[in-house]
Amino acid sequence: MARTKLVCTLGPASASPKLVQGLVRAGTAVFRLNFSHGTPEEHARMVHLVREAENATGKPLAVLVDLPGPKVRLGSMRPDPFTFRPGQRFDLRPEGTGDDRGASTTHPGLAGDLHEGDRVLLADGAVELTVAALEDHLVRTECVAGGIVRSGQGVNVPAERLGLPAVTDADRAGLARALDLGADFVAQSFVRAPSDVRELRATMGDRSVPIVAKIETRPAVDDIEGILVEADAVMIARGDLGVELPMEQIPLIQKELVRAARAAGRPAIVATQMLESMIHASRPTRAETTDVANAVLDGADAVMLSGETAVGEYPFESASAASTIAAYVEHEGASFRTAQVPCRHTNEGAAVAHAAAAVPVEDLGIVAITCYTETGRTARLLSAERPRVPVYAFVPPGDVRRVMCLQWGVEALPASPPADTDGMIALMDAGLQKQGLAQPGDAVVMVASSPAGRTTTNMLKIHQVGSPVR
Repeated sequence: MARTKLVCTLGPASASPKLVQGLVRAGTAVFRLNFSHGTPEEHARMVHLVREAENATGKPLAVLVDLPGPKVRLGSMRPDPFTFRPGQRFDLRPEGTGDDRGASTTHPGLAGDLHEGDRVLLADGAVELTVAALEDHLVRTECVAGGIVRSGQGVNVPAERLGLPAVTDADRAGLARALDLGADFVAQSFVRAPSDVRELRATMGDRSVPIVAKIETRPAVDDIEGILVEADAVMIARGDLGVELPMEQIPLIQKELVRAARAAGRPAIVATQMLESMIHASRPTRAETTDVANAVLDGADAVMLSGETAVGEYPFESASAASTIAAYVEHEGASFRTAQVPCRHTNEGAAVAHAAAAVPVEDLGIVAITCYTETGRTARLLSAERPRVPVYAFVPPGDVRRVMCLQWGVEALPASPPADTDGMIALMDAGLQKQGLAQPGDAVVMVASSPAGRTTTNMLKIHQVGSPVR
C-alpha cells in the first residue's frame, strides 16, 4: 500500500457497504463527508457504513466532516440551469426568484463587501462577471465570460473583503452533528486567519477533534504559518483557491503550502480534480496521473478524491488508480522527491524522532520503525521526518488510531497499555510478529516514552525481533 494516505469523498455513487469496503481495499484511510450536500439522515448512514467497514476489515478508518463555511451561493435560477452570455447585464440581489435579469444570493449584505470593477465568479469560475455598479443592496454586473450555472452554485468574491463570519450558523449546526456522529476530523472551509481556527475550536467546547484548515483564500496563503500553528492539518483546496488566485500560480502555491506544512509537522492534503475525468472514465488522463505523482513527490501526506468517488461512475477504479500511482512513485521516484524540510527540533521528542529516521537502515538492515503511543504524538513526529521504512504505531485508544489515518507512512495497530518499559518492548516485538510485519532476527528501531506512560518521547532502541528483552 502507498505510504501517502488516500481520502475519498462519500456520496450517492459510493454509499453502500460493498463500495465502502471496496474503497478500503483500494487504499482509502479517510472518508470525507461534505456537509454542503446531503441530509442529516444520509450523513448518519454514511458514518455507519464506515464503522461497519472498519469492523469488517479490522483497519482503523477515519471520518472527515467538511463544514460549509462562509461560502456565498446563488438562490434559485429560472430556467435552471441558466446560460450566461458575454455582455449580459445581471443583478445580484438580497432576495427574489432568479430570472434573466438577476438572482438572489445567500449573503444579503454582498453589495456592502464589493467595489466597482471587482471580479465575481460563479460556479467555480464557469462564469465571470464584473461589478458595473452598486445601488443600495443591488450588485449590478456585466458578464465577461459566459457559461452555464445552476441554482445553489457558488459566488466567489475577494475573500479579504467578505463580511460573513468565520463560523456561520450552518457551521455550528453541522459541527454539533459531526461531533454527535463521532467524526474524527472536521474540515473548516474558507479559513482566512488563525483566529478563524481558534473560533471553531472554541465552538467545540470539551468535545474537541482535530481541525483541518482548508486553504482556499488569498489571506490564508499569506498567513499560512500562523494558521499552521492553530490547525492540526491543512487541505490545499485547489478549486476555490484556483478561482481566487490566477491559475498559473496554483502549482507553485501548492508546493509552498506543502513545504510549510512539512516544516511545521502538520499533515497536508492535496485536493480537487486529482482524477476528475474518472467521474465518467475508467482510466485517468496522463495529466491527472502526473498531478497525483507530483503531489506525492512534493511530500503531501494525503491526496483526496471528491466527485470521483462521491458521484462518479468508477469510484473503486478511481481510488485504486490514486493508490497505484502513489505507491509506484514512492518506490521508484526517490531521486525526484522534494528534499526533506528541516523540522523544528525544539524539544526532546522531536529530536528523538529525527534520530530514529536518520538511522542508517541499509547498513543495519532496519525493516521498520515501531513506536508505542497513547496520544499519537510520537507517531506524528516520526511521520514528519519521512523515514525510509514503514512506521508501525501500537496505540491503545481507538480514536487515536483513527487520527493516524492522516499521517504519512504510519500504520496504527491495537495494543493494551503495558506495565513497564520491558512490557512495552515485548508488546511491540510480539505485535510485529503476529501481524507478519517482521520476522525473528529482523532489526527494527523502537521509539517510545520511558518509563511507560511518560508523556515525553525519550527512548530510541535498535532491537532484534525475537530477542529477549533486557
